Amino acid sequence: MRERRDLYNQFGQKTDKTYYKGEKILDGYYPMVVMIVIQNTKGEFLMQKRVKSKGGDWGVTGGHPKSGETPLKGIISEAYEELGINLSKDPLIEYDSGWDGKECFKMYYVQKDLDLKTLNIQKEELEEVRWFSLEQLQQMVDQNELNEDQISCFQKVCKFLEEKNSNL
Repeated sequence: MRERRDLYNQFGQKTDKTYYKGEKILDGYYPMVVMIVIQNTKGEFLMQKRVKSKGGDWGVTGGHPKSGETPLKGIISEAYEELGINLSKDPLIEYDSGWDGKECFKMYYVQKDLDLKTLNIQKEELEEVRWFSLEQLQQMVDQNELNEDQISCFQKVCKFLEEKNSNL
């Protein structure tokens, strides 16, 4: 069954238009992409490696909300589908949103300790899930192992965390 998704305007407002995954999108309308940065109490970040057929790259959990889902509900669904975790009762913080000319996006953050052995990873999508320190992520950047979207995601979450910590 093809997945139907809602379309948004450049201001991140949902329109009455939808599209099916793989279809050409009308000019002036944009899909929504949602991502979540999960950090444990040791300060490490959860990263997942996609299967080779999906690019084989490392990144945070994310995807596209299905039609009728809010972006927040969409990221909760993505985390459940990809990792088998329920974030519906966790305090998810939206730390960035916008439009990059191609897509609208919302980025979320949560601090949560997870035992990787208990995750139920989606084998069709993911090859591996690991915790990474900021230093290890910087090494991945230096070795071109993270794409521009992932680098931007971490730059923004680091800024968010600095501001959050300075307000404590």
